[in-house]
Amino acid sequence: MDRLPKCQANYSALTPLTFLKRAAMAYANRTSIIYGQVRFTWHQTYDRCRRLASSLKSLNIVKNNVVSVLAPNVPATYEMHFAVPMAGAVLNTINTRLDANTVATILKHSEAKVFFVDYQYVPLASEALRLLVAEFGKSDSKDMSMPLVIVIDDLDSPTGVRLGELEYEQLIYQGNPGYVPEEIQDEWDPIALNYTSGTTSAPKGVVYSHRGAYLSTLSLILGWEMGSAPVYLWSLPMFHCNGWTFTWGTAARGGTNVCIRNTTAQEMYSNIALHKVTHMCCAPIVFNILLEAKPHERRKFATRVEILTGGAPPPAALLEKIEGLGFHVTHAYGLTEATGPALVCEWQAKWNRLSMNEQAKLKARQGVSVLTLADVGVKDLATMQSVPRDGKTMGEIVLRGSSIMKGYLKDEAATAKAFHKGWFVTGDVGVIHPDGYLEIKDRSKDVIISGGENISSVELESVLYKHPCVVEASVVAMPHPKWGESPCAFVTLKKNLTGDHEEINEADIIAHCRKNLPAFMVPKKVQFMEDLPKTATGKIQKFQLRAMAMTFVVSDNDNPSSQKSEQVNWVRGGYDDEPQQQQVLAISRL
Repeated sequence: MDRLPKCQANYSALTPLTFLKRAAMAYANRTSIIYGQVRFTWHQTYDRCRRLASSLKSLNIVKNNVVSVLAPNVPATYEMHFAVPMAGAVLNTINTRLDANTVATILKHSEAKVFFVDYQYVPLASEALRLLVAEFGKSDSKDMSMPLVIVIDDLDSPTGVRLGELEYEQLIYQGNPGYVPEEIQDEWDPIALNYTSGTTSAPKGVVYSHRGAYLSTLSLILGWEMGSAPVYLWSLPMFHCNGWTFTWGTAARGGTNVCIRNTTAQEMYSNIALHKVTHMCCAPIVFNILLEAKPHERRKFATRVEILTGGAPPPAALLEKIEGLGFHVTHAYGLTEATGPALVCEWQAKWNRLSMNEQAKLKARQGVSVLTLADVGVKDLATMQSVPRDGKTMGEIVLRGSSIMKGYLKDEAATAKAFHKGWFVTGDVGVIHPDGYLEIKDRSKDVIISGGENISSVELESVLYKHPCVVEASVVAMPHPKWGESPCAFVTLKKNLTGDHEEINEADIIAHCRKNLPAFMVPKKVQFMEDLPKTATGKIQKFQLRAMAMTFVVSDNDNPSSQKSEQVNWVRGGYDDEPQQQQVLAISRL
């Protein structure tokens, strides 16, 4: 058997580009993209991608050149997931909520040759390019060059906004419809470059291979049981782990991509109802957007919508509420370094006999590995011994398999550190239940050690979410003179019909926690906020909350909030695109 040769007839490199070619043949007249009044079929999408790839080649793009794009979930962003690697290049989708300095940093670090910019982000791109020119002026390197800038005008309502002479549709029109895409000779070649958030360390460029992208895509459409011809709503940014690989996955299933610029309640509800959406992905923060929608923003929809969620462990109470609206939630866990979701909470039929509350608790687990992963473990990193499957003993979550990144661009030290004794170290802490299902308890640095007791911030947050007036909650460690550190809770409250926050104070929240938690886990301080600081994909930025918690003074009294305060002190939070919050890069965890 060893003498049987590997040849062109029985071997081809794995790449998700084959999904588009097949879709163009098998589903030629099926709708591929919907964006406002714009419609494309799979035949047209394949044609447009080949034309764009041809134009990129004419602009002297060669193998492994980086092509960056700063754009929302519009058809051009989707098309570039195929067209850029068709030209042999590597796609770098940039987080649209970044500040100009960070965008410039990405362009410089990636050495991007082409920079596609949606018309909406021309001011941001202009400032980033100005900073890049200034940076190049300080450098003695002759190898540095500015990227060629190409504006993406709106297909539905053209604006005429430009930054330079080239425009996206112009490249499509001028491209060769007979272009033969670059053949992938080595499936280990890079296909995409995604930058981590930098929320726990310096931002890093994560490199995906064609093989990893292909296998991750198959794992997710199988694990999620995505059937043929899904209608997929782009509520998850395509810049986030390449849309968790569903940019390629919808082509594999011959589905329809419903593209939207903004993830607002009205835009999501209207598109779900109008186009009979069957699938969507999002971080749990989007649940609140859907739940808090005003009556005029809501739409009735007849079919059940499948939601794949990840980013932060969604509290059971939140899962119950969103499913009550007609959504069916599947919980996943992953990282940029794992090409998106690596674990999925696969449902077991026997769980259907449980109460809704018990089902929601089980659904909040991260679950079992996707098919691509060779193995997943929860280990003591010092000994690399697995923790007992008791659902209590915490350890580091480690992964290995074909969906793991090639490594970090230009950072061999960080790559070597991430790949520890044959495993990828996630930095997340979890437990394994007796049935083999994994559950995250915290980030390594988010475990609160109070008086020698380990406190899971995730567990405490899930209790806070059960309070009927709490919309969002996050828990971090704060200094404590007696216990070393203790939990500090940051909470956002619901608003009543008049737009005012509910009349709740710190003592009320602490009393709620005392009813549901051991005394040592009860927060020693509760800080109310208008908004919790978040990344572009909705993950709460705990490093900002930690900085605030370090300034709080707590007495060594175990019940500092025994005296009720009628005055609520509100702190302004917000998203990372606000000027006062200089935050970086597309989020590392889903």
